[in-house]
Amino acid sequence: MMFRAFVLAVICSLMPFAGLVAAGDVVTVKRLHPDLAWQLVKHTVDACRAEGYQVTAVVVDRDGAETAVFRDVHASRFTLQIARDKANAVILSGIASGEFRDNRRDIQQEMNHVTGVLVLQGGLPIESGGYQLGAIGVSGAPGGERDEQCAAKGLEKIQERLDFAE
Repeated sequence: MMFRAFVLAVICSLMPFAGLVAAGDVVTVKRLHPDLAWQLVKHTVDACRAEGYQVTAVVVDRDGAETAVFRDVHASRFTLQIARDKANAVILSGIASGEFRDNRRDIQQEMNHVTGVLVLQGGLPIESGGYQLGAIGVSGAPGGERDEQCAAKGLEKIQERLDFAE
């Protein structure tokens, strides 16, 4: 009887560690809901449109997969790829694409040869609670700084929802 109690006590004392062993087997990842991604690209294109620019805005998830795309009426078809590739530069670096360009001018030309990445200003991270959910890239305004300003205005419109996201 004593032995049985001892074995039971040992098993019970080790049970909290069972979760630690298996904890790495499954990973939970936060993602931006497609409806909010759509609102973000819409607000971004509207912000550029208000300034007289025809642009494309692309939201990618943390893996670089497109979640939402909005190309304005007169935005060139090439802006689709450029916007997506700017967003992917954010996914690659974890920072705004213009900041990445400025910080790593030593490898900018090499990075621009990586398929799906374009190190130009106009891509911003989408964050919630210190966690990067994805990125937005914009192309079509006259200059990357204007693309980035439109993206920032779009993010500003949904920031409260990001701040209070679970």
